[in-house]
Amino acid sequence: MEANKNSLLIVDDEKSNLKVLTHILSSEYSIYTASNGIDAIEKAKNYKPDLILLDILMPEMDGYETLSEIKKTENIKNIPVIFITGLDSDEDEEKGLALEAADYITKPFSPIVVKLRVHNQIQIITQMRTIERLSLIDQLTNLPNRRFFDEHLKIEWKQAVREKTNISLLMLDLDHFKNINDKYGHQQGDTVLQAISELLQKSLRRPGDFTARWGGEEFVILLSNTSAEGAMEIAEIMRRNVEAHIIQCENGIQIKVTISIGVTSLAPVIDSSIDTFISNADTGLYSAKQSGRNKVIYRL
Repeated sequence: MEANKNSLLIVDDEKSNLKVLTHILSSEYSIYTASNGIDAIEKAKNYKPDLILLDILMPEMDGYETLSEIKKTENIKNIPVIFITGLDSDEDEEKGLALEAADYITKPFSPIVVKLRVHNQIQIITQMRTIERLSLIDQLTNLPNRRFFDEHLKIEWKQAVREKTNISLLMLDLDHFKNINDKYGHQQGDTVLQAISELLQKSLRRPGDFTARWGGEEFVILLSNTSAEGAMEIAEIMRRNVEAHIIQCENGIQIKVTISIGVTSLAPVIDSSIDTFISNADTGLYSAKQSGRNKVIYRL
């Protein structure tokens, strides 16, 4: 499948219909095909198409049943479905809409109508994905935001439980950041946050290490398959890198900052608490700030 093309799964028990729709759409989209409902569900799971074109009248499992199963299946339930149909009664359309069909394409096929209806759905999908992406990214630093972090942590947590490996968390805060805003203004404060976010990412060793803006001047770093010792080492590298860095701001202003870091690490089991895991890192951060700042403190 070409990386720059959206993908379609066309489901129809008539080979001639598959051939016609493939001919109409293949120049703009990557095409997968299936000839029955069961095959369609399996291919949807495997290929995760952007859009499914689903015939209503099929033997054994018709389009309505197939769509019902798709909507029950977690990793494919949000793929929009356009019904392919020769049926034109209000009852048939009502039934499809009740099952959350996105649209209808009627037989015999009009190439222009087929292209327009598919194009409209792909546009909607693209817009929704853009909105979703923006809702997960912190606009100032371009780092994942807290919502994104929460979702990512759940995934990494389940994997750590399954594979019986350690997962480590760093929670850090810029020391006396309010003083920077008060002295230099919020615009310079934003420049500092952007510079620190870049520095934190450069301090990490692996592509899978995950940095997010927790909120305000706080950041979190999630390290999968990392021991307490490894996490403490990375935290100390970050602390030293930030302490040594001079941030160039507007009008020739140079600002130096330090950070305080709380660290925790755990090989979670099924009954382990994510909230406690986060709280332990937060407690470490609080202790680092209370004991003089510019420190790394571990809490289990």
